[in-house]
Amino acid sequence: MSSDIQQQKILILDFGSQYTQLIARRVREAGVYSEILPWDIDPARISELNPEGIILSGGPETVTGDDAPSAPDIVFNLNVPVLGICYGMQTMATQLGGHVETSENREFGYATVKLVADTALTRGICDEKIDDSVHLDVWMSHGDKVVSLPQGFSLLASTNSAPIAAMVDIKRQFYGLQFHPEVTHTISGQELIKRFTHDICGCDGLWTISNIVEQAITQVKQTVGNEQVILGLSGGVDSSVVAALLHRAIGDQLTCVFVDNGLLRLNE
Repeated sequence: MSSDIQQQKILILDFGSQYTQLIARRVREAGVYSEILPWDIDPARISELNPEGIILSGGPETVTGDDAPSAPDIVFNLNVPVLGICYGMQTMATQLGGHVETSENREFGYATVKLVADTALTRGICDEKIDDSVHLDVWMSHGDKVVSLPQGFSLLASTNSAPIAAMVDIKRQFYGLQFHPEVTHTISGQELIKRFTHDICGCDGLWTISNIVEQAITQVKQTVGNEQVILGLSGGVDSSVVAALLHRAIGDQLTCVFVDNGLLRLNE
């Protein structure tokens, strides 16, 4: 195991989606460390973080409007895989030479997308077969749609109202999904997140509870050495977890101080 389980990371650029924190949770549930940064972050910070992959979140804006948020150019020049979700797919398409328009038939809620290509992201995934074609049950929430693909991209999935419901540039490992894989309504969504982070970005899945605990204990031992530690213990979750970790790390070198301030729950 790497001594730093945060070394492999996925960067999530936030375009204001209500689901951005959920994207981060799904990535972490796949055993991969993730960080959320605003879409207009200094490009130098992105380069400094050196991520294994980048996810572009959804958002409430439209790429067809003036001053629409866009991803820093460095995102597409770092030679790392990129996954655009909803607005993230639309800004990816626009910035790389495709075209997005307002859709006459907006999709909000359950939808079935038809897979039309075999890729590392979707290979072997099937929620249902319709007329011998592979379909995924997904959650849509969009008013715009990609109407022409950027150069180098090919069609990955479609619906009746969004003929380009997913796209892929195999050479650069750029993926765009009009639907939201991070929500539970997308049945195979977590598998798609895992495919992107593990199979495509090459992450090992080291960001687990047991590894986090072991790393914290190691850091405490290195920091404390032979010194004594006093912990103000409130009885709440945060200080209780710290106390448990400290005790595992340094044992009798820890002294917890609990103050009954009279404002605790009855009989606690």
